[in-house]
Amino acid sequence: MFRPSLKARSLALPAILTIALGACIDERIVFQDRELFETPAAAALGFLGYSDQEDKLTVCGNCHVGVQAQWEETAHADAWAGLRDSGHAQDFCEGCHTVNELGNPTEGAAGYSAAPDERYHDVQCESCHGPGLTHVENPDASQPVAGISVGLDLTTGCGECHSGTHHPFAEEWSRSAHAKVGFQASRDGCRNCHSGDGALAAWGIDADYLEKDAAEAGDHVAITCAVCHDPHGSENDAQLRFPINTPEVGVNLCSKCHDRRTEPDPGSSHGLVPHAPEAALLEGDVGWFPPGAIIDRGAIISTHGSEANPSLCATCHVNTFTVNDQITGEFLFSATGHVFNAIPCLDAQGIPTTEDCGMNTAARSFAGCTGARCHGTEQTAFSALTASTMRLRFLSRVLIAQLTEVDPNLDGAGGEIDAHNPIFTVAEGAFFNNALAAFGGDDRADPLLTFAGAAAHNPFLMEALLIGSIDAVEAEYGVAPSPSLVRTPILPGN
Repeated sequence: MFRPSLKARSLALPAILTIALGACIDERIVFQDRELFETPAAAALGFLGYSDQEDKLTVCGNCHVGVQAQWEETAHADAWAGLRDSGHAQDFCEGCHTVNELGNPTEGAAGYSAAPDERYHDVQCESCHGPGLTHVENPDASQPVAGISVGLDLTTGCGECHSGTHHPFAEEWSRSAHAKVGFQASRDGCRNCHSGDGALAAWGIDADYLEKDAAEAGDHVAITCAVCHDPHGSENDAQLRFPINTPEVGVNLCSKCHDRRTEPDPGSSHGLVPHAPEAALLEGDVGWFPPGAIIDRGAIISTHGSEANPSLCATCHVNTFTVNDQITGEFLFSATGHVFNAIPCLDAQGIPTTEDCGMNTAARSFAGCTGARCHGTEQTAFSALTASTMRLRFLSRVLIAQLTEVDPNLDGAGGEIDAHNPIFTVAEGAFFNNALAAFGGDDRADPLLTFAGAAAHNPFLMEALLIGSIDAVEAEYGVAPSPSLVRTPILPGN
C-alpha cells in the first residue's frame, strides 16, 4: 500500500485544494491507492483516530502535516504506551490516554469510550478539536477549532484530564494569579501580560481558538495552559512555547511578563513603584542606582540568578513534590507547582493550600528551594530567607523614616516625591528602591513576608540598593538615619 513520506506530504500540502475520502488532490499530484480512514462505528460519534496506528499517523495528519510532525514528538503521542508501561494501569485511566469526549465539547460517550478500538489510542488531534468526520468529508463547511479555556466546572479543555490527585494541574492553576482576568486586561498597555489572548498576540502566536472572537471583543481569556504550553508540541521541555532553562531575560518564558518597570520612570504617574521586576532582580539589573554608588548593574546576583540555577523562576515557583499519608505512608497527593507559589502554605496533611500561614518549615514547603544546588535542606533555605528578610525590613524602616522627614506626604502630591512632577529627585529614586524591596511580598500572616520576594530573588543587590539610598538621602537632604531606629532590634512583629 502506497503512503507518501512525511517530506512528500509536506511539499504537497500548500497546493492541496480538495480532500476526498480516497485521496488528497492538487493540480499536479494525486495521492491515492488507499482510503484515508475506515468509517468509524456510529457509537464513536464521528471520531476518526488513527489512519495508521503503527506509524502514529492520525487521519488529521494526512493533510495537517506540520502539526502531525510536531505532535509525534509529544508525550500525548505515547499516552497509551505510557499508561501500559506505568505498572499501575487501570480501566478508569484509559479515558485520559485515548481519543474520546474528554477535552473537547462532545457530550456523552464517544470515541474510545463508546467504541474501544486501537485507532483511538493516545491523545490525538481530536482529543482537543473534537470529532473530525464532518470536517474531513467537507473541509470548507466546518472548522473544528479547539478552545483554550480552563475551569474545574468545564466539560472541555485541558482540565478534563490534567486534574485529580495525581496531576492536579487545573485545580492548582485555578488558585493561581494566572487564572484571574482583572481590569488590567481591558487596558492596551496591560493586556499583553494580564490576559491569555493578549500574551499570545504579543508573542506573535496567531493561533485560532474558540474564545478568540469574544476575547477581541473584550471578554478576555486568562493565562491558561495553552498560553504557556503549545498543545501541538515544541522543541522545549513540557511543550512550553519558550524555554525556561535559560537565564536570558526576554527569551526565558517567565521573563516575557515578569520583567516590567525595573527602574523609576519620571514620565509615568505610576513610575515611582516597580511593576513585575522579578527577572531583572535575578539578573541584578533593577532599581535606582544612587550617584556615586560603588555597585554596577548586573554585578550583584545571588545563586538564584546564576548558572547554578538554569531554570530561573521555574526552579522555585513550579514547586513539585509528593504528599503521603503521615500515618499509613500511602500516596495522597502530587503537587504540580501550578499555584506558582515558591513556598506554598500547607494543610495538616502537607497539601498546598491558599490559607494564610507564617514563615516556617512546619507551615510551608521549601522543597522548591533545594532543587538547584542553592540550599542543602529546606531548613537552611528557611534560615537564609528569614535572615535576609529581617535585614531588608530593618533597612526599609530606616529609609522610610528619612523619606518621611524629607517629604511628609511621601508619594502624595507635592514635595520631593511626586510622580506627577517630571523632575526626578534623589528622594524619588530612594522611594522606588524601598518599594522594590517590598514588591511581591505578602504580610497577611507574617510582617517579614513583606520582604520575602526581594529577599529570595536577590537579597545582596536589594541590601546594597537600600544602603546606597540611605546614604544618598543623607547626602542630598542632610537627613541622617534615626539613631533610635538603628538601635532598635528588628524582630518578628516589630
